[in-house]
Amino acid sequence: MTAPTPHTATSRPSALPNLPEDIETPAYVLDVALLKRNLATAERIKRETGIKMLLATKAWAMPAVFPLMRDTLDGTTASGLYEALLGREEFGKEVHVYTPAYTEQEVEELTFVADHIYFNTPAQLRRFGPMAQAAGVHAGIRINPGFSMATLGGDLYNPCAPGSRFGTPADQLEEVPWDGVHTLHAHALCEATHEGSAGLIAHVARNFASYLKRVKAVNFGGGHFINKPGYDVGKLIAALKDFRAGFPHLDVILEPGAGLVVDTGYLVATVLDTMKNGSDIAILDTSASTHMPDVLEVPYRPEIIGAGEPGEKAHTYILGGKTCMTGDVIGTYSFDQPLKLGDRLVFTDMMQYSFVKNTTFNGTPLPDLAMLDEDGTYRVVKSYGYQQFRERLG
Repeated sequence: MTAPTPHTATSRPSALPNLPEDIETPAYVLDVALLKRNLATAERIKRETGIKMLLATKAWAMPAVFPLMRDTLDGTTASGLYEALLGREEFGKEVHVYTPAYTEQEVEELTFVADHIYFNTPAQLRRFGPMAQAAGVHAGIRINPGFSMATLGGDLYNPCAPGSRFGTPADQLEEVPWDGVHTLHAHALCEATHEGSAGLIAHVARNFASYLKRVKAVNFGGGHFINKPGYDVGKLIAALKDFRAGFPHLDVILEPGAGLVVDTGYLVATVLDTMKNGSDIAILDTSASTHMPDVLEVPYRPEIIGAGEPGEKAHTYILGGKTCMTGDVIGTYSFDQPLKLGDRLVFTDMMQYSFVKNTTFNGTPLPDLAMLDEDGTYRVVKSYGYQQFRERLG
């Protein structure tokens, strides 16, 4: 199977969003209408299959928007204590949490916050499972199913890569104290197509049936890119229905993150200067290193509304950030007109794994968090200044 382009938009906008001319940049902007469109996909899956669906806050967490999501989703899933606290305090429904290893203090605090705690190994489950169960929290075990159709970043984002620390391998599952396990957790995907989602579900049913009969729920994790172009939601629904028919006693959970917010917003930037060094270069008030780290980590080249591939349009530029890192380069793009001071550039698909990962390296100001409402109203949810930079440094 040919891997799709990372962060491919659900439908690439061809025109600039209706943003006020005087907005401060850089700014991450959530488009509420696009988020509602994506949530409709989640609602359909839930309605037709009876499963639960959680928001993975590791990919996207914007508490100001959680009220829009509560009616559709059943809660949040966290990758640690702080995300779990955020889910409890701000989303207010079920809280699930997984991390590769916990300290005793973390588990003790999580028993007051989480409804489900997933453990990575039999040793962690034996050590902390009784503490969770005594507090009325469901304990789960994450398995490594030995299956993955992760399409992003090669082994960098493949939970089942050789030597992965995520989940108990199949040949060690007899060491699990199954009497204390409520949920079997099998996260193995990243930006997966429907083939990956349906394939994982069938793989777990086929290879782990004896363990599924000993638990009350199964969590097929995240990475289900349900709003990606070409993702056949009907095939996911059919796979879930087949699974539930074979294991009618099990509750079934999915926990997408990026799949819920793919192509629902932008990062708006401004050209600060242009120069020439062999090629034309434009320096922006945003940064790959600090504001869109996946551009360098995956790596990938984000789309800009109205821009083309290098050489496609009349004027080609390397776009660089304003940090001192030489490699802080977003990519090479072409434009119909020469770039000039003050030009606004709109990067698409900038909700997932963006502001949840950004940094203040070099004292680079963090972008505003903003929303574009369905009626065209633009409102800033959060602005950042020097104090946020200063507080992190002690």
